[in-house]
Amino acid sequence: MLQAAQSAADFIRGPAVPDYPLKRLSPRVSMVWTPDGFPTPENRGMMANISFIETSAGVVVVDTGASVQIGEMAIRRLRSFSSKPVVALINTHFHGDHFLGNQAFVDAFGKALPIYAHPFSREYISGAAGNMWRSMMERWTNGATAGTELVVPTHNAVHGQELQFGDTVLRVHHYGVAHTPGDICVEVVQDKVVMVGDVAMNRRIANMDEGSYLGSLKTMAELTRNTQAKLWVPGHGDASATLLAEQSELFEGIYRPCEQAVKAGQDEAAAKARVLADPRVMKHAKHTQGWDSNIGKYISLAYLEAEKEAF
Repeated sequence: MLQAAQSAADFIRGPAVPDYPLKRLSPRVSMVWTPDGFPTPENRGMMANISFIETSAGVVVVDTGASVQIGEMAIRRLRSFSSKPVVALINTHFHGDHFLGNQAFVDAFGKALPIYAHPFSREYISGAAGNMWRSMMERWTNGATAGTELVVPTHNAVHGQELQFGDTVLRVHHYGVAHTPGDICVEVVQDKVVMVGDVAMNRRIANMDEGSYLGSLKTMAELTRNTQAKLWVPGHGDASATLLAEQSELFEGIYRPCEQAVKAGQDEAAAKARVLADPRVMKHAKHTQGWDSNIGKYISLAYLEAEKEAF
């Protein structure tokens, strides 16, 4: 009976995820990098970066991927350069591509492994949304993530909090609603590197359904002002020293024309024409993933936010 149950579990478990490139970003920080920005059956849900911070006390992992299989792949990549144990996980927000790999790390390093997230994200993941994300990811990947179990964050991470791991200080930043209401950005103080989650993406725009353009612009400005970062690490796309400046420029190019259209009493169609003609948008559109299929939605959300702000 036990053997039959194990065979059934193996049958419904999705396939292993092949190893993805590992990039060294600073003395302490490495990243498992993916070029994809959206989940597909082909990439098996591997669409978000996973970061390792190697400290004298062990390794801290920022975001764990979209499945147990992705988490297991990340552990293999970690073992290619470090034998230290994982001592903590940090989930930057409550979207499934950033927390559904938690299971692999808890299985490997123990159920007592602390998992940090913003209180809003913790509550959201522990509710119906956590399993909703698990189900959606399985559907989007045609079952490749099957077998993933929901493992919710266990510890709060709030603005200004400093987490000390041996020789390394991680400072938490949260400036209100940005990509979501519960985004946290993680500053590796000694290396002047900041993991920004999905507050900013390289050559992609974050889904803004639960977010705010003005809040994102505020968060990026505050991060620039309140850190000495030399490198920004996004949840999607390559790390870059100019990431926040570029994403801020694009967000300004989308939001401000909508704001102007609202002030002029123009409808959303007029706002769209303004946005598409904006030189800041024209500059970034050609190399932004999913631009043609998503720009209409990006503009609609910006227009609705501008209307709300003007009310």
